[in-house]
Amino acid sequence: MEKTSTAIMHLLLVLSLKPHSRLICKINILSCVCSVPKNYQHILALAFAVKEINEDPQILPNISVGFHILNSYYTPRMTYKATLSLLSTQSWFVPNFRCNNRKKLIALIGEHISEITSNMATLSTSHKVPQLNPFLRSISFNNSAGDAVHFDEKQEVIEGFDVTNWMMFPNGSMRRVKVGRVDPKAPPSQELTINDNQIVWPKVFHQVLPVSVCNEQCYPGSRKKNKEGDKFCCYNCAPCPDGMISEQKDMDACVQCPEDQYPNKEQTQCIPKIISYLSYQELLGAILSVAAIFFCLITTLVLGILIKHKDTPIVKANNRSVTYILLISLLLCFLCSLLFIGKPGKLTCLIRQMFFGLVFSVVLSSILAKTIMVVLAFMATEPGSGLRKWVGKGLANAILLSGSLIQAGICIIWLSTFPPFPDMDMHSMYGQIILECNEGSPFMFHCVLGYLGFLAIVSFLVAFLARKLPDSFNEAKFITFSLVAFCSVWVSFVPTYLSTKGKYMVAVEIFSILSSSVGLLVCIFSPKCYIIVLRPELNSKEQLMGRKS
Repeated sequence: MEKTSTAIMHLLLVLSLKPHSRLICKINILSCVCSVPKNYQHILALAFAVKEINEDPQILPNISVGFHILNSYYTPRMTYKATLSLLSTQSWFVPNFRCNNRKKLIALIGEHISEITSNMATLSTSHKVPQLNPFLRSISFNNSAGDAVHFDEKQEVIEGFDVTNWMMFPNGSMRRVKVGRVDPKAPPSQELTINDNQIVWPKVFHQVLPVSVCNEQCYPGSRKKNKEGDKFCCYNCAPCPDGMISEQKDMDACVQCPEDQYPNKEQTQCIPKIISYLSYQELLGAILSVAAIFFCLITTLVLGILIKHKDTPIVKANNRSVTYILLISLLLCFLCSLLFIGKPGKLTCLIRQMFFGLVFSVVLSSILAKTIMVVLAFMATEPGSGLRKWVGKGLANAILLSGSLIQAGICIIWLSTFPPFPDMDMHSMYGQIILECNEGSPFMFHCVLGYLGFLAIVSFLVAFLARKLPDSFNEAKFITFSLVAFCSVWVSFVPTYLSTKGKYMVAVEIFSILSSSVGLLVCIFSPKCYIIVLRPELNSKEQLMGRKS
């Protein structure tokens, strides 16, 4: 019996095409020549079902079923436009009006994505057009070859299917050749088999194989990062974390550089770190070295002036032996700063902080001895004073020696427990290996600095109390100024030292040694040198005693 009625069933199906892209596809019951987008199996299943219905007179007698397929582009705007076009005639975009001949619309088949189906339902309900639920859920049928095809609850094909290659000939004819197989039931990594040698690519590819991946390759400097909910073969590319690299494409994980290397800017390879320490060849090291040598010469010059005029009243009035020890100690302070410059070695690391602590303790002990002697000398001049027997070289030497021996004891304990040693810091400065002296015991290092601070404070207090003594004994005033400068330098040294890294930490300590030593040298000895060299007429006993008020 001939079928005389015709019903058109319209399908709105997502083809996973980006907006403004083009799909050239011809679909009929027997063949399909097109690109293969996502959800293409749904189209094939629909086409096969319509074919079976139309060819079997017992299913829908006297009725022929057809369909139209439109693309929603995954956007609400295009979904509404596609749905309205189904409700209009072919020539005019006027829904619900018969401006031209129009085939009968039976139903709409929505997408399996709820958002798309909801957008379609907004229009289909208002125009009283039935909308069918998404199809291909847990169904089975036989294809034209007699093979069973099954779809599960997720609308995925359970059975496998062939991969075919459409061969096009110059005369326009085509031939379909099987080149592979997709079998979901196959062992892992064998679900897809392709015979590359049997594939004939169109000339538009220029003999270059097309890319059939869901994302581009991850280039060196990045790694693959799995997309949640997607297949293992789909991934994003994430930059390597700091300190790590990837040398090849599509690496699953970045690798850590060795400790003595660091990543280049692109994080594609590891390059050796730069060795860093304060050397004599660089500008900062050269400036500090020249400054240390210059002040050594100045100190030597001052010492020479005082020795040459050792019998003058201004030199004799302030305990010549202690003065000489103080100047020699300052000379050694300037020289000890040179131990901090250059590549750290076992010997230099072992002695430089010890030498610094001992020499400065001698300097401060000498200043303390001079200040105490000034106070005692003034008090001994009062009638009936019993302090005359304490005024002399013996007391000054005892103060100097005892103050230095305490620091020597601290250094001996330090050396016998946790001595300093050369070390390498590979993490403080990016891209650098810092050669440094590890102090061994930070506590002992702080003990050395703390004892120097104690000597400086005691000397300052004694000098401050003695600043108003008569002019003939007024060296305490200059000592007070020098200790103010000394303490200011070392108070600012602590936070600055702790906030710097690498060779600049060493430079901070050298600068503190030089500046504090210069402060002592200038404040204590510049008045004496001024009188001896420029005002020799004031360098007499009468002048000194005459200035007493």
